[in-house]
Amino acid sequence: MNTSKVINHIVNWLKSYSIKSKTNGFVVGISGGIDSAVTSTLACMTGLPTLCIQMPIYQSKNELLRSGKHIKWLNKFENFEEEYIDLTKTFESFSKSVAKNHKNDNLLSLANSRSRLRMTTLYYYATLNNYLVVGTGNKVEDFGVGFYTKYGDGGVDLSPIADLMKSQVRAVAKELNIIDEIIIAKPTDGLWDDTRSDEDQIGATYDELEKAMELKNKKISPETLEGRSLEVYKILENFYNKNEHKMIPIPICKIPKELLNNSI
Repeated sequence: MNTSKVINHIVNWLKSYSIKSKTNGFVVGISGGIDSAVTSTLACMTGLPTLCIQMPIYQSKNELLRSGKHIKWLNKFENFEEEYIDLTKTFESFSKSVAKNHKNDNLLSLANSRSRLRMTTLYYYATLNNYLVVGTGNKVEDFGVGFYTKYGDGGVDLSPIADLMKSQVRAVAKELNIIDEIIIAKPTDGLWDDTRSDEDQIGATYDELEKAMELKNKKISPETLEGRSLEVYKILENFYNKNEHKMIPIPICKIPKELLNNSI
């Protein structure tokens, strides 16, 4: 990969999209992870106003420290803006409101609600400033396993790094001189109260998933695989099948023309 040219291409694409859409700039959620660090930096490099928002909900100290360091690092851009919105009390209020109305285990529902509260916050500021909400998902998350929250971190206006594998995002991060602590940090969705990482939840590393995606794209039969390669391929397929609904346009019920005809 020609990393510097990829960076320039993304920056130009972001700037061009904003100009064509007659918007004023961008808003990006900052998590302390590599994807949001790279995305926010690329947005800042356009020269257009870029608002970066930290939105902790019971966030771990390490995540907060990393996101805070990245915010300080971004201060070198004159077009950079920042906000810190603690959504913990908002989440607590929401949790209390819905807790009495469920019968099943609601841990996953509440975890996804964290992401959707953040999405709502981003769109509040986007509408306020006529900005675009910039997604931070990479190719493995968005199109390999669908590892994101529908209408949460998946609710965005445009996705500048969604065609880059995780390893390629790391290469871009190094080229941009993103803080090393962020580059080497274990990826996490920040939706749980414990220290579980993305890879803990998926059951495979991003490097393993990339290889499985390559095999799938080459239409390699899983029958030719064995051991860990076969195990990861099955993990990829399972997540893809389960989350495919996130990756396709909203299904529309097409009404036959004869049913729409006013004549009886």
